[in-house]
Amino acid sequence: MARYTGPAYKKSRRYGFSTLENGKDIAKKFYAPGQHGQDRRKKLSEYGIQLQEKQKVRTLYGLNEKQFHKTFDKAAKMKGITGENLLVLLESRLDNIVYRLGMARTRRSARQIVNHGHILVNGKKVNIPSYTTKPGDVITVKETSKNHPAILDALEQNQSVPAYLEMDKKTLTGKYVRIPERSELNGEISEQLIVEYYNR
Repeated sequence: MARYTGPAYKKSRRYGFSTLENGKDIAKKFYAPGQHGQDRRKKLSEYGIQLQEKQKVRTLYGLNEKQFHKTFDKAAKMKGITGENLLVLLESRLDNIVYRLGMARTRRSARQIVNHGHILVNGKKVNIPSYTTKPGDVITVKETSKNHPAILDALEQNQSVPAYLEMDKKTLTGKYVRIPERSELNGEISEQLIVEYYNR
């Protein structure tokens, strides 16, 4: 299945959840899109609730179905709680780290910045958005890309950087300090529903 490239607001309204994490996408119209959007909020089955939660998180991080399932399988093999492991793996993706550091306004933009080779990890160019970063990794903008308009525009937004990351805006250098705690991640996600969906 191809990655969704349509309007983010439409997906946010469908799930009743801000996939951009800023609330702007559902502030005006919190009901589902379409002519009958306000009348379509019917009660979901248990399976429907689990499926919607999985789709919600998949859309939030911008993964296709195969990538998401592969990430879940990896999380299930790790020690600890599978649901939390899944969220940590998603947060550790390079495109997400670039977004969290404030180098991009959206994850979609961060993916493009990584794809185009503007980002270095520990001094080496990495152009794979799904690359898994590890605590201690240093993420920098390539010297020739430090005047990239999209990166500079994002940094001007003064996006708050999570406590598990460090960012130096002068040198455009960030560091993945430690694995995030569950309390530091999106509280609107119910990861247990995703685990139940894949284990049904």
